[in-house]
Amino acid sequence: MSGILDGKFILVAGVTLDTSIGFAVAKFAQEQGATVLVSNFGQALRITRRIVKRLPELPAVIELDVTDAEHLAALPDAVREALGPDAKLDGVVHSIAYGNPETLLGGKFLDGPWEDVAQAVQVSAYSLKSLAVACRPLMSTGGSVVGLTFDASVAWPVYDWMGVAKAGLESCARYLARDLGGDGIRVNLVSAGPLRTLAAKAIPGFEDLESMWSTKAPLGWDNTDQEPTARAVCALLSDLFPATTGEIVHVDGGFHAMGA
Repeated sequence: MSGILDGKFILVAGVTLDTSIGFAVAKFAQEQGATVLVSNFGQALRITRRIVKRLPELPAVIELDVTDAEHLAALPDAVREALGPDAKLDGVVHSIAYGNPETLLGGKFLDGPWEDVAQAVQVSAYSLKSLAVACRPLMSTGGSVVGLTFDASVAWPVYDWMGVAKAGLESCARYLARDLGGDGIRVNLVSAGPLRTLAAKAIPGFEDLESMWSTKAPLGWDNTDQEPTARAVCALLSDLFPATTGEIVHVDGGFHAMGA
């Protein structure tokens, strides 16, 4: 039985633990026929190399720090080394975000220092542009870039400067959709509800945020199930949305559409 990603080559940037959305995306993409390449960097890279052994197929793993200009410049060659000299990419997943939880989250908005804010914006928002541009030479026949956000249209409890960074990510995706559309490259985001990922556990007071979903999401919400989000990401990577770009698809049990 064929899958929606048969024959496609997908880079999932930002896979650390098997509880991450990136891991769930890599797993479902493989199940749908894709050849998957994953990336991470630094000490986390060693964890990634162990964790990917739990995927249905062992993917190639490359080192990529999306804030390092040398890594970004070397990315096309790294992909070709991993997948072959004629390698291309049909899809890229941006599953990357960071904000110092000690200074930027948990009610520290008014005190967040610029140095940490700048890092959060670079890692969580600007890096979408950096990654897309670095992958552009490998997407000469078009493709799909999909990032992950947490609804930045409102101010959330405890989320603070990460909310600002996600707002930047959402705006960045729209401008990328504008500027890469001529290359046939679609750029979309998936806005997931709160999930029990490593990043979420680092947010002080995250339980207060996720508790809102238990009563307000009309479809309900399982904060341990990354697969619905992964399925949406893979749908956007596929050919099922050929004329959709600059969009944010909500996978949150319908929470975003409800009033108070």
